[in-house]
Amino acid sequence: MKIAWIGIGHMGKPMAKHIMTAAEEFTVHDLNPDVATDMLEDGANWADTPAEAAAGKDLVVTCLPMPQHVDAVSFGDDGVSEGVDQGTIVIDCTSNSLEMVRSLHARYADRGITFLDTPVSGGVIGAMERDLSVYVGGDRDAYDHIKPTLDAMGDKVQYCGGLGTGTICKLMNQLFGAMVGMARMEVVTAGVKAGVEFDILVKAIHEGSGGKRRPFDGFERPPDDDYEDTELSFYLDLGAKDVRLANEIGRSLRVPQPLANLTEARLIEALNRGWGKKRNEVVGEIQQQISNVNLRVDG
Repeated sequence: MKIAWIGIGHMGKPMAKHIMTAAEEFTVHDLNPDVATDMLEDGANWADTPAEAAAGKDLVVTCLPMPQHVDAVSFGDDGVSEGVDQGTIVIDCTSNSLEMVRSLHARYADRGITFLDTPVSGGVIGAMERDLSVYVGGDRDAYDHIKPTLDAMGDKVQYCGGLGTGTICKLMNQLFGAMVGMARMEVVTAGVKAGVEFDILVKAIHEGSGGKRRPFDGFERPPDDDYEDTELSFYLDLGAKDVRLANEIGRSLRVPQPLANLTEARLIEALNRGWGKKRNEVVGEIQQQISNVNLRVDG
């Protein structure tokens, strides 16, 4: 497969090096030619423009910082669209906007080009070690065609569905990580200010029920029952009590905890619905209802 790679940044370069091993011919382009020196020494070709890089290729990959950069590289002067052949597959590994992904797809389709959104997750070290999640949205046949090539880049390549689903998966992953990071800081600042040493507190949480279980363990399928309590479950009354007591510590010490207080408010709402003796997870039903989303159907 003849491949062009555009964007050799901290993430893009190690990813490109892996893809290069699966290419019959490999061409690179970046605003800074110096970043490609070692790749050229290893056999890659250099292109002065995205259009030149894309010409005659089976697969064109963009990996850039921002949506506007993808737009410019794709449809600006000397952009990919000016050089790419009909029948070529173009994929974008940028953490892009859903609006831009849809726009790129439409404009490429007008030229007979298949476009897939293909963002990744795993960080620079993951990119180096091929410990990388690759989320792909778009035409399934195109995905199947390039899947062996994507496998060279990451060890967790996943077809997510129609156009834009790869981007949705990536952005929800990023949002979840940011929220977990904020929650972590809320509980640690409150605990340390209350008098526990940092390393002891972190170890206590990490080894307790809140920390030792990965966030999505047991959540592989949407809940499909009435959350009735069993002898092995933890019911809402107890969960709400524990959150209230923890928040009392933060409030007494003037530690701002917006996520913790929102959590307590949602638990109180669940208690007021008469769910106190149901399993703690029942609180998630409120989010489904106010979002008008039924995970058992929409998921």
